[in-house]
Amino acid sequence: MTTHTVSKRNIVAAVIGNALEWYDFLVFAFMTPIVAKLFFPSNPDNPDDNINQILMTTAVFGVGFFMRPVGGILLGLYGDRKGRKAAMVLVTMLMAVAIALITLAPTYAAVGILAPLFIVLARLLQGFAAGGEFGTSTALLIELAPPGKRGFYGSWQMTGQMLALLIGAATGTLITELFTQEQLMGWAWRLPFAVGLLIVPVAIYIRRHVEEPEVFKQLQAEQQSGKVRQMGLLEMLRAHARETLVGMGLVVTATVSIYITFTYLVTYSTVTLKLPIHDAFLVQMAGAALMVVLMPFMGALSDRIGRRGMTIASLIGYLAVLYPMYSWLTDGPTVHKLLVTQIVVCLFVAMFFSVFSTVMAELFPPHVRSVGMSMAYNIAVMVFGGFAQFIVTWLIRSTGSPMAPAFYVMFGVALGAIASFFIHARAHEQS
Repeated sequence: MTTHTVSKRNIVAAVIGNALEWYDFLVFAFMTPIVAKLFFPSNPDNPDDNINQILMTTAVFGVGFFMRPVGGILLGLYGDRKGRKAAMVLVTMLMAVAIALITLAPTYAAVGILAPLFIVLARLLQGFAAGGEFGTSTALLIELAPPGKRGFYGSWQMTGQMLALLIGAATGTLITELFTQEQLMGWAWRLPFAVGLLIVPVAIYIRRHVEEPEVFKQLQAEQQSGKVRQMGLLEMLRAHARETLVGMGLVVTATVSIYITFTYLVTYSTVTLKLPIHDAFLVQMAGAALMVVLMPFMGALSDRIGRRGMTIASLIGYLAVLYPMYSWLTDGPTVHKLLVTQIVVCLFVAMFFSVFSTVMAELFPPHVRSVGMSMAYNIAVMVFGGFAQFIVTWLIRSTGSPMAPAFYVMFGVALGAIASFFIHARAHEQS
């Protein structure tokens, strides 16, 4: 088998597994308006007030993030010791159990308080599994990259996430088109989760047949011979504190983008802007499709011009357009305005996401790469992403301002922009 064939197989393995992980994670966010009514009681003082249900559902969405650092640490250490492939297979199997729990969960009307407990358990397991996905699959992609192609290979990490976003939005659009509201509330809401469950066997099969990167094989040999010592977690944090902090700053931007700019879009559009859910899903699809197309090209561009400059430029542009675009959108919301706003924002997010994973991987040396990325990624995600939807929903309710999502995203992007100035240029290093 040629190196080219092996490389393509490994890209597919990383992307399909990553897409599955994030499809399930994101589709829960997309289905919040429906899940809220099925699994959580309404406000007893006002049954027509669904904001109480939305708050509880977004809180449960955030619960899964408490397990992210735990999964990131344990699965990251496992990936640095046992291999990228072994960790990726384990992550996919854990996520499969979580998907099954949600797909088969009984509703509040059927079992009462046990219904949200099913969802909480599934979210905890999802969080643990997802915590180990980013570090291990990104390490695999970067270490497989031929000389001068790290940016291109690394871009497929976030392309996988956007592919999940696209599939999730397409599934949401399809079920809202094919089924009535009564059918959605009765049984059709389970279909998007069942789709994820069907992908699991394919993802596990492909991941079980990937090749370990040569860099990792050499590292294992050096560790066995005693030339390289495996660092513990605390030692890694002391030795790479600067890199961890820079990574966390970048992750904050990625996190607020994924969980507010993208996954919260459907809830925001329908609950706050009062736009049709079908149209909100179509806008979500358009933005995700644009990013899936753009990111590999931008990743390849970073191999030529460098990733540090692209990161800084993308975040400054992103920060600059947020306030005027959301201000224009909320001043008389329409589907057309929502689409234009999402497309403009996606242009800058695509530039940032195309280099994000590669920059994160280049912050850490191979022997702590998986756990280092997992730590930086999941701590920041837990703090700024886990309850982002809950916080924004609460802010909208408390202040009455539909601009709350824009302000939260602007705060996250500003932190990432500051961190981007501390990135070292490493486009031509191959370790």
